Amino acid sequence: MKWKGNRQSDNVEDRRGMSGSGKIIAGGGIVGVIILLLNLFGGETGQMIVPVLEQMNQQSTEVQSEQRPLTEEEKVLGDFVETVFAYNEDTWQQIFSENNLDYRFPKMVLFTDAVQTACGSATAASGPFYCPGDEKVYMDLSFFNELKTRFGAKGGDFAIAYVIAHEVGHHVQTVLGTSDKVRQLQSRTNQTEANKLSVALELQADFYAGLWAKYNQKYLDPDDIDEALSAAEAVGDDAIQKRMQGQVVPESFTHGTSEQRKYWFLRGFNTGDIHQGDTFTELGL
Repeated sequence: MKWKGNRQSDNVEDRRGMSGSGKIIAGGGIVGVIILLLNLFGGETGQMIVPVLEQMNQQSTEVQSEQRPLTEEEKVLGDFVETVFAYNEDTWQQIFSENNLDYRFPKMVLFTDAVQTACGSATAASGPFYCPGDEKVYMDLSFFNELKTRFGAKGGDFAIAYVIAHEVGHHVQTVLGTSDKVRQLQSRTNQTEANKLSVALELQADFYAGLWAKYNQKYLDPDDIDEALSAAEAVGDDAIQKRMQGQVVPESFTHGTSEQRKYWFLRGFNTGDIHQGDTFTELGL
């Protein structure tokens, strides 16, 4: 992806190289594993665990934060992320303006190992996620090595860009009120139906990521879309369940299949029309 020399976002807080990130909860690693397997990339289901995390956080302990210098490779990666985040800011401000809506920028926190958020504490095992409580995207960039080595994705810089755009998609849902509506519906239904709503929310975030890519075609390299599709395929519920437990349980899906995730990303990219992203109606919800 073309990015060097372009504007970098002022809304990125780089906490990498800090050991401890304020408060670390007992059992945080277990929570992280649960989030990784069931709520990869955050999303609405991730938001539902907020009360649990907050309760656990009451048992947290303060730790001393220490800073280590970032390597040159880490600095370059940070510059890339800040530029991609700026691309997201510009794109969504434009799309909202085109639809006579007001947009507010999210923030991003880059961290190492563990982090404290308005949604509670989390570890790197959580994977990237969005917290609606503080409207921030949280990322431990070591996740992308795991995405390639453990989950079989191609990797590449646009895999990172896709994940950032997906998480910003959840912020768009927060600003538009979609997330609140889904939470209300989930509170009045059974777990299977709640999972279906979560799938629709996640697929819409994939659609928004594809839509963002469409608006930023001038920055794309020839292999970028393939990198995004490879990442989307790797984190489909069916792919993760096959890899982790050897069988697929569709009623437990919270993010959608590999094919669904690729389809909705491409739909956003091919149409370039925010009005084509009603995953809820198309899934019969």
